Amino acid sequence: MKYKRLGLIVAFCFASWLVLAFVIFNENAVKKIDVETRKGSLLKYIQELEVQISQQEETYKLLVDKLKKLTPRPENVLQALEIKESPLEKPKVPFPATKKDVTQDIILPVLVFSCNRPDIRRSLDGLLKYRPDAKKFPIIVSQDCAHGATAKVIRSYSDASQVTYIQQPDQSEPIVPPGEAKFKGYFKIARHYLFGLSQVFRTFNHTAVIIVEDDLDVAPDFFSYFASTYQLLKNDPSLWCVSAWNDNGKASLVDVDQGSKLLYRSDFFPGLGWMITKELWDELEPKWPKSYWDDWMRRPEQRKDRACIRPEVSRTRTFGKIGVSNGLFFDKHLKYIKLNEIPVDFSKENMSRLTQSTYDADYIRNVYSLPLVSAPDVRTNVNLPFDGPVRITYHTKDTFKSAAKLLGLMDDFKSGVPRTGYHGIVSFFLNGRRIYLAPHSNWKGYDLTWS
Repeated sequence: MKYKRLGLIVAFCFASWLVLAFVIFNENAVKKIDVETRKGSLLKYIQELEVQISQQEETYKLLVDKLKKLTPRPENVLQALEIKESPLEKPKVPFPATKKDVTQDIILPVLVFSCNRPDIRRSLDGLLKYRPDAKKFPIIVSQDCAHGATAKVIRSYSDASQVTYIQQPDQSEPIVPPGEAKFKGYFKIARHYLFGLSQVFRTFNHTAVIIVEDDLDVAPDFFSYFASTYQLLKNDPSLWCVSAWNDNGKASLVDVDQGSKLLYRSDFFPGLGWMITKELWDELEPKWPKSYWDDWMRRPEQRKDRACIRPEVSRTRTFGKIGVSNGLFFDKHLKYIKLNEIPVDFSKENMSRLTQSTYDADYIRNVYSLPLVSAPDVRTNVNLPFDGPVRITYHTKDTFKSAAKLLGLMDDFKSGVPRTGYHGIVSFFLNGRRIYLAPHSNWKGYDLTWS
């Protein structure tokens, strides 16, 4: 009985030891599993954090790259954000001492439209004479008409790698509405412009273009003018073109001595040497007209209240009396246009003053603060008791045309806009003084019926 009781005690102790060992072992296992689980979660969190940091570093690099592209000069981020460096933090590379010319990397092709004028040699020679850089200003000649003699002249330049020569492939006769057969040439020109501009922007993939025709002389600073106004055109949404032409640019109507640097905004599309961007062509190409493309450009649906930049003294002059327009305006106006002879380095000029926000307030306030005089008094210049600029007011289409004819200005309207007009104001220089032919002060805008 004694041994039996002892066996029971031993068995009980052994069972208790087993239970206790199981409990202790199981608790350690749970703890070990819990630690491993937590360790795994921590590692996972660290990995996720590293990914986030890496992504943020990539985002930061992209932001820095964008800032470098957006800033007008390739300086470091601190300068771009105008943050002053700490005196304890010296840059490894000194900042540039001078500003970089933001136009130096821009490629501005010159597209020359040609047809059947072998005199294109005169135009090309002028462009090549004044072109400062063949890479920056590549010349592309687009020929229509398949005129052999003209093609031969153009090829003589392309053989020397001075110009790129392309040909308008569609030589079919355009469909012309009844009664417009004598204007067929205008239909061909519009078709040619569609081809040439599409080639420049779609095939050659340029971002802007300077457009001229084969009967234009250019001024010595032609390329400086367009290169320096490009950023203005690109950055001011109220602009849609830059033109080298002043419709009222006769020698008797411009400030030949002091006006070479003067530039203006104009609501009138001038043409005759002009620059547009690819963004504008994206807008115009799908609705390009079958004919009369220049007057179509002047319609309010296309212009959309946007302006062009134009000079006081023209940077182009036409020598092509014979053409599709049959010399319209040539003998009376065009042959008297003054071509600038005093070269201007426009890269040194302040173009920001031509932005709409700056220009409009100053220009309009100045014009309407001037003494009011009559057109006959300005013409004779004998009854004016003061020197300096003056203003002539017009109220109707007829009073404008009467004053314009008396003073030697072009008196026609396109879509209600007078040539060179800005907010209805036409600026010119006569008898040694600046004169503004301006609408009355409560002017409400252009009237399409005045065309």
